[in-house]
Amino acid sequence: MPNTRPRVLLTNPIHPELQPVLAAQCELLLAPDTSPATLKRLVADVDALVVRAQLPPDLFDHAPRLRAIVRHGVGLDMIPVAAATARGIPVANLPGSNTQTVVEYCLAAMLHLRRGLATMDARLRSEGWAAARPFADSGTELAGGTCGIVGVGAIGSRLAAVASALGMRVLGLTRRPESLPPGVEAAGKDALFAQSDVVVLCCPLTEQTRGLVDAATVDSMKPGAILVNVARGPVIDTDAVLRALREGRLGGAALDVHDRQPLTGGEPVFDAPNLLLTPHVAGISDTSMRAMSEQAIATLMALLRGERPSSVVNPEVFR
Repeated sequence: MPNTRPRVLLTNPIHPELQPVLAAQCELLLAPDTSPATLKRLVADVDALVVRAQLPPDLFDHAPRLRAIVRHGVGLDMIPVAAATARGIPVANLPGSNTQTVVEYCLAAMLHLRRGLATMDARLRSEGWAAARPFADSGTELAGGTCGIVGVGAIGSRLAAVASALGMRVLGLTRRPESLPPGVEAAGKDALFAQSDVVVLCCPLTEQTRGLVDAATVDSMKPGAILVNVARGPVIDTDAVLRALREGRLGGAALDVHDRQPLTGGEPVFDAPNLLLTPHVAGISDTSMRAMSEQAIATLMALLRGERPSSVVNPEVFR
């Protein structure tokens, strides 16, 4: 009998314990790399796609039988959703699947920049107690300060609760101020950046947020403030942030996302002081990968059965 199981392409592996679960339900194909040429070649003969990498804008021109796309995560900028919609292909993401992991990353970055524990550890190991001890004198507490959150969705709301629990005043910049959780004060962009000791960016990348944190905005931040970006690289003017760090106007920054990814090692960010660099991993932990993979499998199989999961972002394709 012919093989009637759906054929599914993974741009990248999913959780190692869950990938066999998906393989038991479909014919699974794992891309050897995520170059546009490879993805266009492999998508030609699949029914569904699980996305963890940037898709080329014309991918669907090469996908005659594609009928379901699931984003293994939340952000949709990796997927040309309008092009999928034009072809009647439903796209779903996994809202809330990595919220806690991103919030914990933000908290870790804030503490890293405020207390300098890694610097003290390195100095203690290399130069001894007396050399490491003075670094504690410049550490500052989060309590009593102001945390400004740009994008108060699932991640921003949970981060606000954590910041409040630490004794911080919380300002929120969102398109829907009426939806802000209790304890979060609505603030315009200018006020938020001028008043915050810590600014965390966790908004989606849209035409409205691209370049949101420009040079003038960076210059308006409080002396010694810190900036944490877990949104997308193009939300900020990276050069302006680096300039403020080098001039000592910012107390520190944490960049998990970058203008171009992956970083190669030659970018100017590697020479900036007080800058925590991570490779787009704020939402990745074993815990979150397991949760995302479980949700991705359930969502994908529902789509392939012709169902309409609530997380479909282009429900008009079902009309």
